[in-house]
Amino acid sequence: MTSHVLLKAKDTAPTGLVDPFGRRVSYLRLSVTDRCDLRCTYCMAENMKFLPRKDLLTLEELDQVASAFIGRGVRKLRITGGEPLVRRDVMELIESLSRHLQSGALDELTLTTNGTQLARFADRLAAAGMKRINVSIDSLDPETYRRITRGGDLSKVLVGIEAAQAAGIKIKLNCVALKQDNLDEIPAMIAWAHERDMDFTLIEAMPMGDISEDRYDQFVSLAEIRANLERDWTLETSSHLTGGPARYVRVAETGGRIGFITPMSHNFCESCNRVRLTCTGQLYPCLGQDNMTDLRAVLRADNDESLDAAIDRAIGIKPKGHDFDISRQGQSPSVARFMSTTGG
Repeated sequence: MTSHVLLKAKDTAPTGLVDPFGRRVSYLRLSVTDRCDLRCTYCMAENMKFLPRKDLLTLEELDQVASAFIGRGVRKLRITGGEPLVRRDVMELIESLSRHLQSGALDELTLTTNGTQLARFADRLAAAGMKRINVSIDSLDPETYRRITRGGDLSKVLVGIEAAQAAGIKIKLNCVALKQDNLDEIPAMIAWAHERDMDFTLIEAMPMGDISEDRYDQFVSLAEIRANLERDWTLETSSHLTGGPARYVRVAETGGRIGFITPMSHNFCESCNRVRLTCTGQLYPCLGQDNMTDLRAVLRADNDESLDAAIDRAIGIKPKGHDFDISRQGQSPSVARFMSTTGG
């Protein structure tokens, strides 16, 4: 993949991205595929129907859109999926985008992954300038992990984590709190992560996509988990920020950090600085709303609307907050699309 195919949206220098509520958008989460080599129970249906490849943005189009956002003041770019590392030639995109790190236009290029492919790509990710990545892992028990992921092999993830750390990449573990599957395991997982110099972030289950199960049965408030952790550990308020929605505490006894992402029990919308682009080019200014702008249509149509104008239109409909609701058993998901489609 080469960068010479990229088009400049317009000749004049565009302004930064500020939504109707005065929040500056400086963070783009860029999904490169809806496909994944796992089938996590809270994320997707067991028999997922994936998008036809012709509907996906090409690597060049993904680069073009990401570069347009960087030109408008985005300083952090996260590659997501699905599982991003299963997309063919994705490293060519990542290596191309790394030029924005070298120029100073981008502060951070990072990745969220399930870790199954990390052993293959860790060295190239590090060489492309990735300093830290997030690895999603919801159990350290092989059988529980296999059940949650519907067949995943935990050992592949652990080897991948070791490979990434050996390459000099800082790892943060992400864990969705699941009342029936991993609630009792969470303290041990945190201790395990901290022993290996990894931060650990907990995430509340979100009602996205019809997974043929009732998420209410799995939901647990992170306030409840935090109260349980405080029985054994001293949790100190931390000013640590990564640009995302997590709020951190430091565990005095381990020296490590725990992040809490609480879209259900305590939303963080007032400080939202991010938007998400799906692998099909749909730009969602809010994860928990359906309003979107189709950037693929702009990229592929012969019309007068520039990419910059379409991005402005999308930022102009960014809502004040999301409407996630997981309080009633048997309810339909708040958002019909799957998390793997939107991008994690």
